[in-house]
Amino acid sequence: MGTPPSESNEASSDHVVELIVCDASAPSSAVTDADADTDSDDKDQIAPLLSHSERPKINIFTASYPRRKPRDEVTRLLESETSPLIQFALWVWNGSRYSGLLCMALSSTIYFVMGVLTNIFSVQAIPLFETAFTRCAIILILSYLWLRRSEQPLFGTSHVRIILLLRALTGCISMSSFVYCFQRLPFSYAIVLNSTTPIMASIMARVFLREKLKIADIAGLACSFFGVLFFFREMLATQGQLVKAKEASNAYAKTGHIFAILFGIFSSILGGTSYCLIRAGAKASDQPLLTVFSFGLLASPVMGICTYIFEEFVLPGFQSILLMLVLSILAFFAEVLLARGLQLERTSKVANIQYLEAALAQFCSLALTRVVAPSFDHLAGVLLIVISVCCTLYIGPDKEME
Repeated sequence: MGTPPSESNEASSDHVVELIVCDASAPSSAVTDADADTDSDDKDQIAPLLSHSERPKINIFTASYPRRKPRDEVTRLLESETSPLIQFALWVWNGSRYSGLLCMALSSTIYFVMGVLTNIFSVQAIPLFETAFTRCAIILILSYLWLRRSEQPLFGTSHVRIILLLRALTGCISMSSFVYCFQRLPFSYAIVLNSTTPIMASIMARVFLREKLKIADIAGLACSFFGVLFFFREMLATQGQLVKAKEASNAYAKTGHIFAILFGIFSSILGGTSYCLIRAGAKASDQPLLTVFSFGLLASPVMGICTYIFEEFVLPGFQSILLMLVLSILAFFAEVLLARGLQLERTSKVANIQYLEAALAQFCSLALTRVVAPSFDHLAGVLLIVISVCCTLYIGPDKEME
């Protein structure tokens, strides 16, 4: 079957190949021209934005240096830049197997410093509930800021929250009871009753936390408590005679003193229970600061209400405000160190270290008064407490920590 002429012409026109023959010199010139055009286009595209005269000069301030340093060099740099005070604080906090005992010793020392500052710079009588309210409020603010800065949760699990709530409740009631006892009883009576708190803490730890109460712990606590009794033996005898004379002239005074003594014992029992809850809460949450925050959260409004109901508000002066702020900040650090000590070590051991505050106070009073022949009672009391505390530190922490 034949193909039409038109279709054959179209098919042949589709497959026509045109061959162009050029001179030998022509391709090189053509390629050269094409390359020149391409190079000129590339040069136009990659031309710098700044001319040669406008290019910045390189000096020691514009030259780039490697930002990363070897790990050993960074570690040495950090250690050299850290002050000795910070290194000591880190070592006390968690750098030694004696950290629990050292934290409690440092806490007692801070409380001693607070007493010295109060005796030296106090110029105005501030009610006790008002003072307690100020300290609890500052403690609450500082603990909140610390937890937020370290990105720690304010409350833990439900189990930890119950422990923290009980710790805050017992601590708040214990503080209120001690203030009432301090207002109703002579100074020596109130201090001696408050000195039984470490003993109560050891007993409560044996009951609730099932901690071991060794013979050495019992001997150390008894030795320290007898040292406190030596401090106030004369004062107890003198004030005891005054109390008896007052009770003889007033029938209601005897009942008031009995209630005050019962409040003091109740305060010591709750204070010892609070120590056990501090230890349990700090170990459960792995953050001793939470126990301080929970206490401040409840105690601040309670102390404010007690100030409004039971006492007349006294507007402090500038020096009193400054002293209250300094004492509140010191109290915050003392409470944090106390919680840390209870977290790391058994209650009976760290509780005995608390008597160091009484020994330092008596030693300081003897040094400041410059007594030529100090009384035997004061020297015996200081010696008993120092021996007891040194024995506790010498024995050290238990080999098997819980």
